[in-house]
Amino acid sequence: MNKQKYSKIREKLRKSSVGIAGLGGLGSNAAISLARAGVGRLILVDFDKVEESNLDRQYYFLQQIGKTKVEALQENIRKINPKVEVETYNQRLKKGSMEKPFYDVDVVIEALDNASTKADFIEEILTKLPNKPIVAASGVAGYGHSDRITTKYLGNLHMCYDEHALSSDEDILMAPRVAIMANWEANLAIEIILGEDK
Repeated sequence: MNKQKYSKIREKLRKSSVGIAGLGGLGSNAAISLARAGVGRLILVDFDKVEESNLDRQYYFLQQIGKTKVEALQENIRKINPKVEVETYNQRLKKGSMEKPFYDVDVVIEALDNASTKADFIEEILTKLPNKPIVAASGVAGYGHSDRITTKYLGNLHMCYDEHALSSDEDILMAPRVAIMANWEANLAIEIILGEDK
């Protein structure tokens, strides 16, 4: 391992910040990977509480059922890497002001469940924060076929994408596939942060 390169990368990540909209299967797993990688500051936004049905694919634990997702995920990150600064917003993102928690981050990760909310959020970030890179995902449902996942680059929008996957209304959500997409998003965020240092 190149210790000088490793040290330079770790320092750059320590000074970086990532905002995550939605803390379900994508957002909770992406947040954990970014914390493990050493991203210095995470902004976490979600309005929901942990339910037993979340545990098959989201980064929460049985004893956290009933807690808000922002509180539970902050606890889990603290156990993994207490040096990460975690700022939480226990709120539903509302059309017209979705960008507000994300002014002061280097990268935004879209990890929302509802298709129309996802579209509104991406549009608002691209429009209101035009210089802010945003990472999004589409095609999370199902299992297998990980070789079909690719990255689409559309200006500041970086999309983890499987054009052949069914929607979550038509197919099931399973931990392996969800985790692949979540980590793909986290990996893209790191790639953006590090730029030429990657």
